[in-house]
Amino acid sequence: MKFFMKKNVLIVVLALLLNACGAGKALLSIENSPVIISIDLINIVDDKVQVVVDPGAFSTSTVVFRIPKTVPGTYSSDNYGKYIEAFKAIDYKGNVLESTKLDDNSWSISSAVQLDRIEYLVNDTYDTENDVEDAVFSPAGTNISAGSNFMLNLHGFVGYFDNFKEVPYAININKPADLVATTSLAFTTDRKPDSQWDAFSAKRYFEVIDNPIMYARPNTETFEINGITVTLSVYSPNNVYKASDLKERMVSMMGAQKKFLGDVDSTKEYSILLYMSDVNVPDAHGYGALEHHTSTVVVLPEAMDIGRLEQAMVDVVSHEFFHIVTPLSVHSKEIQYFDFNDPKMSEHLWMYEGTTEYFANLFQIQQGLITEEDFYERMLGKITNSKFYDDSMSFTKMSKNILEQPYEPNYANVYEKGALINMCLDIILREKSNGEKGMLWLMKELSKKYGTDVPFEDAALFGEIISMTYPEVGTFFNKHVIGTTPIDYDEYFAKVGLATKEVEEATGYFFDGQVPYMDVDVQNDSVVFIRKNITLNSFFDDLKLKGGDIFRTINGKDINLESLRPIIGESFGWTPETVVNMTVERDGELISVEGPVGKPVKKATKVVALEGVSQEIVKLRNAWLKN
Repeated sequence: MKFFMKKNVLIVVLALLLNACGAGKALLSIENSPVIISIDLINIVDDKVQVVVDPGAFSTSTVVFRIPKTVPGTYSSDNYGKYIEAFKAIDYKGNVLESTKLDDNSWSISSAVQLDRIEYLVNDTYDTENDVEDAVFSPAGTNISAGSNFMLNLHGFVGYFDNFKEVPYAININKPADLVATTSLAFTTDRKPDSQWDAFSAKRYFEVIDNPIMYARPNTETFEINGITVTLSVYSPNNVYKASDLKERMVSMMGAQKKFLGDVDSTKEYSILLYMSDVNVPDAHGYGALEHHTSTVVVLPEAMDIGRLEQAMVDVVSHEFFHIVTPLSVHSKEIQYFDFNDPKMSEHLWMYEGTTEYFANLFQIQQGLITEEDFYERMLGKITNSKFYDDSMSFTKMSKNILEQPYEPNYANVYEKGALINMCLDIILREKSNGEKGMLWLMKELSKKYGTDVPFEDAALFGEIISMTYPEVGTFFNKHVIGTTPIDYDEYFAKVGLATKEVEEATGYFFDGQVPYMDVDVQNDSVVFIRKNITLNSFFDDLKLKGGDIFRTINGKDINLESLRPIIGESFGWTPETVVNMTVERDGELISVEGPVGKPVKKATKVVALEGVSQEIVKLRNAWLKN
């Protein structure tokens, strides 16, 4: 018996009874029966997975089946239908029906009243990331590694029929007995307990794609965070890391997040699916995370040391977890009724991503995980990074048209200027309410007004917020979010007794912390040069060296990658009086320089506290950072 014939027993029996009465499958219409999905993770064919879609009966002569072009949270056109092969529509007698491929993601099926099922094969995306120019962002992608790992972002495996995205789904997965599923999707008891079969249910298609499933050998930790059950599942291909290695840091971080959120309680469970890629083979390399309402998929390199891995997990998971506030609790109709193949985008990325990213930093200072100086440095970094994008572009216009040019290249600014917009709004709210209200208060009020099941009208949100707050908030929206005027951040820092100031900081000769001032030609490691388009330290400036200069000799030694390493090691013992001589190549000309190395410093911008400010301003700053 082929695996697609293993269905919900009750439905099969009922169908047989109806046939015996001459009614046929027609009474089990698609409107009142689940779409049954069968996914075979055992019988892998050429690194492809077979999927069977068994809907109820259609009453129309033609129906269109679609795999998503775009999914929420990615803000890109990824065309997951490109990974579908051998598409077949089959009637009740086992004959292939005529179908026409309309585009990368859509198939029109003729004689739909005779449609029994659809079969197709699915390729994964991780294996092709190196070969595709616009590769799918790894946390939104799929992996098929027979017998060891399956990353089922279900929008890459399961599709929907036009006009039937709101019908329920039953998903049966045939899987290796030693692999376990981690997901927030609801397990069902429709099947008898079976180590090779899992059964899941979803109320509608959005719930299917909003709940990724990762299959791997058991490597999980589960813990409680103030009423939320969190499951951390780790796939480490070379068994470098266990979930227990990260548990303590995740418990600490997520506990602080929940304390920060207080009574925001939009989910009872949350799943973290961490896929660690192997940098030595073709594998996922789009590192980061993708949010879902009650879970997140994280992709990071297995080669990271534990310290960097922990910090990366804090940064990305804290951001994704805050999405339980927005868009889970506060979102527009464009999000609630997302069109996966012809998406209408919301104008409120300043909130969906900007508020979330701001909270991911603010909670760390409020809960004592970082210092005030750390927080200021992060905000300054965002100010600097935001300048690489179009600072005069309307944020709402960019958001509404984010899938199009020239707006798409500015998307990453939602994590930079988007967070800064929220910082300024937070300060305005604190100032006008004598420190009592801020952005967290506002999001809680919006959550009470709307919630997970009630979307807002996209064009009405600003008016709603202004009516709940102050006219100054409306002025800011009109000028800096809807409008095109760049933000003067010093104006908002001044409200809380802060200012930006250029200072000198100690640095290394060849490295600023872990960031090198040099780079190596990827084609020829004998060519080591000073990096371009960065601010150099006093060591390079005093010797009149420039970005792009190629090192040829240092203290009489020919320079390549290997010979430079011991010199860098020696530099840790240099004193300011140590004399160095170099030969560099600049525009084809050899230039010799010599002089004392000095004590290297770099110019940096810092946020500093203003002197002589009133106690009211100090109180306002404390309310902003520590309330």
